Amino acid sequence: MNLPSQAGRWLATIPLCLSLTTAPVSAAEPPVVGSDILGMLEHWLDANTDLPARPDLPEIRVVSAQQAALVAGLPGRGHGATRGLYDAQSETIYLVHPWAADDPEDLSVLLHELVHHRQAPRHFYCPAAQEEGAYRAQSAWLAELGLKADLNWIAVILDAGCTPRDIHPD
Repeated sequence: MNLPSQAGRWLATIPLCLSLTTAPVSAAEPPVVGSDILGMLEHWLDANTDLPARPDLPEIRVVSAQQAALVAGLPGRGHGATRGLYDAQSETIYLVHPWAADDPEDLSVLLHELVHHRQAPRHFYCPAAQEEGAYRAQSAWLAELGLKADLNWIAVILDAGCTPRDIHPD
């Protein structure tokens, strides 16, 4: 596969480090992402965004859709399209299983959540205001690989405006 640009060269190195990226911390721990992959994504964010790196990297966990729904405080069974979450309080990224370090779209989810980790010290009017920047970074990273993010930009931008949705005149 011939991938364009620096992101493509980084992605091409991933098979060399997969044994590091999927090894459990212990038998009871979920798989973790290797520092080489995190370093590659952090370097990309340094070069392509104005968000400063944080002194500590987030903890990363791979969880089921149901566990992700619990973390997000969502009702139901977690069968939605959520592929990743960031909890600023615990500085933890939750990636929804199945997740693979050799899949560019899965890596883009991790990149999206790393943006949220970098955004955490800033104040946002509402949580949705953070999403536009994270989706823009994710989309740009995928574009460097010749891929297109499947996003509804109208919905992203409307949500980022933090305006009420159900406004009725009195």
